[in-house]
Formats: sequence, C-alpha cells, structure tokens
Amino acid sequence: MAGIFRAYDIRGRYPDELDEATAKRIGNAFVRLLAAEQVVVGRDMRPSSASLARAFVEGAVGAGAEVADIGMVSTPLLNYAIAAGGFDGGAMVTASHLPGEMNGFKLARENAIPLSGDRDLPLLETRVGEEPAARAGGSCRRIDMLEPYIGKVAGFLRAPKPLKIVVDAGNGMVGPEVPRLFERVPAWRLVPMYLEPDGRFPHHHANPLDPETTRDLQDRVVAEGADFGVAFDGDGDRCGFIDERGERVREDLVTALIAEFLLLEVAGATILYDLRSSRAVVETIEKAGGRAVRSRVGHAFIKALMREENALFAGELSGHYYYRDMGFTDNGLLTLVYIANILAASGRTLSELIRPLDRYPSTGEINLRVSDTAAVLAVLAARYRDADLDHLDGLTAGYSDWWFNIRPSQTEPVVRLNLEAERKELLDEKAQEVLAVIRTADPAAREV
Repeated sequence: MAGIFRAYDIRGRYPDELDEATAKRIGNAFVRLLAAEQVVVGRDMRPSSASLARAFVEGAVGAGAEVADIGMVSTPLLNYAIAAGGFDGGAMVTASHLPGEMNGFKLARENAIPLSGDRDLPLLETRVGEEPAARAGGSCRRIDMLEPYIGKVAGFLRAPKPLKIVVDAGNGMVGPEVPRLFERVPAWRLVPMYLEPDGRFPHHHANPLDPETTRDLQDRVVAEGADFGVAFDGDGDRCGFIDERGERVREDLVTALIAEFLLLEVAGATILYDLRSSRAVVETIEKAGGRAVRSRVGHAFIKALMREENALFAGELSGHYYYRDMGFTDNGLLTLVYIANILAASGRTLSELIRPLDRYPSTGEINLRVSDTAAVLAVLAARYRDADLDHLDGLTAGYSDWWFNIRPSQTEPVVRLNLEAERKELLDEKAQEVLAVIRTADPAAREV
C-alpha cells in the first residue's frame, strides 16, 4: 500500500499497487473511520473498476454498513448522491484523467465533504493496516440516481437559446449524462464525440489539460460551425473549453467569466481562485463587486475553504469548477450549462467574451522533474527575496509586473511552474531567468 495514499485521494497502478484485497480493506476501514451506517459507492469505466468496487463494497458490508451501489457514474453524480441521499459517506472508484492501468478511490463523508490528506487519509491508512471489522447487519442494494441528478443540473439553466455544442466525453463517465441533459434542452444541438464509456481510452486519454487530447475537438468545432466545444476528463469533474474559432480557452479565464456572470445574480459574493490563476481573475472578481479569496491547489483544500468562506463559486487552473449550490463540489456538466447561459445572456461569442480577460501573457504550467524540491524552492526564495513572497502552496514570488508560482505536484513526481507577466517580452525574459535559476540549483532538472 506504500505510496497510494495521496494528498487528495488514493491512487495506484492496478494490480501491482492497488488490488482487490487492498480495496476490501479500504472499504472496511472507511466504514470504521466514519462510523458510517449507510454509504454509497460508484465507479468509472476502467477495466479494473468493477472488481475494485465489488471488493470495496464487500469490505464495507463486512463492517456492518448498508451500501447503495449506483454503478458506473461520474464523480459529480456520486457527490450529488451522497448529499441527496443523506448518506454518511461515499466512494468513487476512479483514477480520473490518469491512464487506464491506474485506479483509485475518491472518498467523502456526509454532504460530499472529501476526506482530507492532512488528517483523514492518514487516519484511514492506519485503519487499513488494522484487523478488519466483522459486524453483522451489512447489506448492499442497487439504486439509480441518474435522472434526479440530470434534473438538478438542468435546473441551473437560464433562458436557453439555440446553440450548437460539440461534446468530447473522452470515453469517460460524462458520456451517458450528456444526451440526457440535451434531451431537456430542445434549443441545443449536440455534436457528440466519444460518448461511449471505455476505460481503454481508444481515442485519446481523458485529460483536457493536455493540448494533444483536444485536437480532434478543435477541428470538429470549426467543421461544424459550432458555438463552442467542451472536453471532459475520465470521471467528469473537470472540463476544458474550445471557442467557436477552434481555439483552446484558458481554464483560469473561464473562472473569471463564470464569476462575473454569477456576481450579477448574487451581488458581493465570495469567489475562490487558485493561486496559479491569472491576475485578471482577481481583477475581474473585484471589478464585478465580488470578494476574491486566494486558495491553495487541490479539490479537498478548495472545498474546505469554500465551506469556511461560504463561497459561491471557485475555479482552478486544472479545469475544476466548484459551486456552492451543488454542495460545494466540482462539476464539469454544470460548467457546460453555465457557459451556455453566459452565451445566451450576452449574445456574444465565446472568443469575444474571453478576449478582454486574456490580457496577461502566461507560460502555462511547466512540469519539471527535479531531484530535490526543497533545495530548488530555497534557492528561488533567496534569489527573489525582494519579491512579495508567500508559501501558501509551494513558493509564490510577486512583482508589480510579473509573478511566478512553483509547487510540488500532489499527484505526480514533478514540480509545476506557472509564470505570468504584463508583456510578452518580459514573460520570455523572466521564464528563461527562473528556469536558469532552477537548473543552477539542480543541474539534473528537466522539463517533462
């Protein structure tokens, strides 16, 4: 089990790092940790997910829990089921956007509050190592939550107008949900791509952050004359957008666009943004009368801070978008609805709406493999000691006309660098400078 308990969830290579025996122990320990009486379990389409889900259920039933099996679903649907069904907790068997040989668990307690890496997951790991409980009274039943979930998402529609939308589900779990949503919106025309769930990912891996995965979608948007395109990750809690010209839209600018729209409905609301986001995001929130709160990266941390701040909305550079009205959880399908709402209300194209927000050149996320993360961060902090420095998540160094953040990934053995400047020339200069400092600190550092 070494290494499979991460900051946000549980992930490992199947079956070498995560197998059915481990899944059964996790299910048993999960019930004991939460003292849960009723839990709900869902899974994605990976070849190993069905057997891992069965093993988890067996462990949970053995600990005396009543388990509701909702079958093959998206993570947002699982989160909805936890809260709507009044369960003590829930488990989603998925490795999200990672390759098909990987798998894992996203775990939550009541109201879809995720188990945190700073406390809950270490406690769970300890319980997994203990003797499993054997209690009577456990059971398992099958339930279907798809239709009420789609009804919930559709309830956020605002005066829909005719739109042609290309949807690339990446053979992931949003695929079955998309036609059900479009059936409820006669004004929309769906152009489907890769809606059939298939954990072998026959067309491309389901990671909309990777530009290689959206090339087919970009071409299709242009060929169809569509209003926009959207790509989802494997378990449906992340998405990325393509404008009507076939151009990718930066995920942090989507945060700004949705925040601006929501602040028209809820004046003065609190909006969270992750610390890698463009300065244009906080500027947009504040100009619209909102209260902008900066957050560290990661769904468990953002969801906890949203609850503390009672935030209306939050967005991450990774394409996670979170909604208070959806129980402070992230939801890709609902984000599609909001982009459609914005286009309908404005009468403008997506590129026209994004253009004024896209005012600062950015490197995007640069992934680097380094041998000593702490040493690299220390050297950077010393080199840029005259900056506005903070360590909320890794190291952020801010100047009046440029800034960077570098942080260790919680899901991969890399550090991630984001840098933004007011001018392209300054961006190029400072990116080269920061990368040179990193390579001085660690000559073996390389981009991956």
